[in-house]
Amino acid sequence: MPLWLWVIVGGVALFGVFQVYYWVGYVLGSRLYTSRLAIKIGQENILRVEKVVRKWGAVAVYACFWVPGLRHTLPWVAGVLRISYPWYVVASALGCLTWAPVTSFGLYSVIWGWLELAVRSPLLAGLVAVAVVAVIAWFVRRRRRRVAHSEADIPAATP
Repeated sequence: MPLWLWVIVGGVALFGVFQVYYWVGYVLGSRLYTSRLAIKIGQENILRVEKVVRKWGAVAVYACFWVPGLRHTLPWVAGVLRISYPWYVVASALGCLTWAPVTSFGLYSVIWGWLELAVRSPLLAGLVAVAVVAVIAWFVRRRRRRVAHSEADIPAATP
């Protein structure tokens, strides 16, 4: 199957999943906040997402496509908050129409570029892979330190 057809199928499937997420949030309402998934995500993170949805509405739905963790949390929060469904459909459709091709063709280009480099110079391709892994590890470690540092700054609640 050609790549462009995969992109279309993926975009349509993603649009369908976003509609399911919305209606799950809509039907279950605030009960969803006590589910195992919500506990794993964390109440403070859900409240942060809620604040974004209340402030930005459908714009937040479109923007969530570009933020990895938010992409799977915001749609059901939008359902719980019962934002306007017609605007939700428009925003999620626009998100699917832009995000799916950009990420598919972008990822495809990066993979083929690296494979072409590997054919020309396996050593250089290996060094690039190691450098990418090192940069990702550095970012993850930096973020974890920052989170641990901010949690240490918060005084413990007294009983």
